[in-house]
Amino acid sequence: MSSNVNRRQILKQVITGSAALATGVVVPSNLIASVKQGLQNDNEPLSLKGKINHSACRWCYSQYPIAELAKNFKAMGMVGMDLVGPSEWHVLKENNLVSTMCNGAEISLTKGFNDPSYHATLVKNYTDHINYVADAGYTNLICFSGNRKGMDDETGLNNCATGLKKIMALAEKRGVMIQMELLNSKVDHKDYMCDKSVWGVELCKRIGSPNFKLLFDIYHMQIDEGDVIRTINANHAYYGHYHTGGVPGRNEIDERQELYYPAIMRAIVATGFKGYVAQEFIPSDKDPMTSLKKAIEICDI
Repeated sequence: MSSNVNRRQILKQVITGSAALATGVVVPSNLIASVKQGLQNDNEPLSLKGKINHSACRWCYSQYPIAELAKNFKAMGMVGMDLVGPSEWHVLKENNLVSTMCNGAEISLTKGFNDPSYHATLVKNYTDHINYVADAGYTNLICFSGNRKGMDDETGLNNCATGLKKIMALAEKRGVMIQMELLNSKVDHKDYMCDKSVWGVELCKRIGSPNFKLLFDIYHMQIDEGDVIRTINANHAYYGHYHTGGVPGRNEIDERQELYYPAIMRAIVATGFKGYVAQEFIPSDKDPMTSLKKAIEICDI
């Protein structure tokens, strides 16, 4: 990654003459023409390897109208957009993208299936949205555990399993994957219950449906449990979707943060994963689309 950046910088210096002046080297005109063409090609659509099905989350780029964002995603070679609800699916379809993780059925991150008082509303919402997702030709629908509010792990597991089992027969019939997101409770989502892989995997086992899996957010799980690659290797059968993000800060996933995403992506591919990997970092650099394009390059192993 850094070698490519350095190469581009050197090439630019060659064009401006600064490198030639510094070294005394005379650069042939045909090389300069070739370099200029190469730099122009930096703005062309990415040529991806096809091992990763790339996506990115809508909310991280809320400053862009969704129609513009969809065109940008398509130009980068992405297959879809994450966390898009039914009202905007038509925009994705117009740009030959899919809603890689649908939302809209949840009440909130803090009010989830671990609280039986929300079950009636959630079952109604998810029953409707399972049908919406299936009718649109999509597959994934997100859900959340909710906050603990003093609840112990065992009670939360039982409550979640009880509520989710009420929608799993329909999900199986319609071919929709219900996916509960793992979120950190240390920094971003204080008191969130589904904050460790071991808890989420146990919930999967209790529900016992092939259509219930976990959304493994790499950023969140690095914060709350670390050991990312070993955890993916050990539990990949229970993970149906992945999110990215730089640690710390949830910004760009480049060398300014502690995770080495090419190795993580290789581990994911090695498990036989055929689902989607969605970028969910908050761009901190001047041009969010440049940051996103670089992230796709980093993850396209």
